[in-house]
Amino acid sequence: MNIQKMYTAVDVHVNGEAFRVIKDVPCKYYYNLEQLNEQFSSELAEEMQLLLNEPRGFIGLNGCIVVPSIHTEVDAAVLFFNHEGSIPLHYGGIVAVITMLLESGYLKKRETNQYKIETLSGIFSVHAYVENDEVVSVSFESKLCYLIEKNLQVENISYSLIQADKVYAVVEKGAYSPEICIENISELKKWGEVTLQTIQKQLLINRLILVDSSQKEKNHIKSITFHEDNFIVRSPGFVSTIVSYVHALFKNDYMADKPFINESICNSFITVEKVKREETGYIFRFESRGFITGVQTFLLDPTDPFPAGFLLK
Repeated sequence: MNIQKMYTAVDVHVNGEAFRVIKDVPCKYYYNLEQLNEQFSSELAEEMQLLLNEPRGFIGLNGCIVVPSIHTEVDAAVLFFNHEGSIPLHYGGIVAVITMLLESGYLKKRETNQYKIETLSGIFSVHAYVENDEVVSVSFESKLCYLIEKNLQVENISYSLIQADKVYAVVEKGAYSPEICIENISELKKWGEVTLQTIQKQLLINRLILVDSSQKEKNHIKSITFHEDNFIVRSPGFVSTIVSYVHALFKNDYMADKPFINESICNSFITVEKVKREETGYIFRFESRGFITGVQTFLLDPTDPFPAGFLLK
């Protein structure tokens, strides 16, 4: 075999979301992370597709490129990307990156358990607790999340609009929506597609969250997130969780001084706490954990008929 290119990556899963963390990238001089992101988005576009697409990846896989930060007080800088291209921030990616750096020895454990990670959305102060050389807990604060409008109506659908990394439509589970369980995955996909298309007749959005609040007395919900391309997020989702929390707070159905639990269709959980209320919205604290699932070396043979891979949706 003629090996044209070789890449090594660490795979990490965080609450069911998969991340491919890449540290060995070409050295680049840069004066800010935005400029480096522009370079990598053009120069490494093929590599990004190669590592995320099938047969090496799959549609739900996220990418993280880790580089040294230009700020002396920051432990690492990270660029996030997915099949659509570069993304400014992925909370689960922060958990994946700090887990990989500490468990692989790139970062040394500190007595303070405090580390700093730079992203396109700013620098995050991260608490990572290590026991027996294993990261057992990672926590940090979110960016601002706020309500745009509630009690909107289109046809028989009532929904709220909430701003996080994107604008999300949030719909409460009712008589016309399926139960959020893995057995209903096909029915849920059809419901999500039709509902999102209906809302899009009124507003241009590409994210929809269905929330089951039947356990609201326990500060516990179950949710599922739909993308415009008919992709379903199997994990609870960090952003989906805080968006659902903001939706719940404005309904006055939940105890704001207690942890809020979001359960996924696969029965995994994310727990968040409200840290503070700003003038326009809320900031939350996440606590989660990442698990390294493999260290892999990927090869590209120049005779491979799919040099950028392919994607089944």
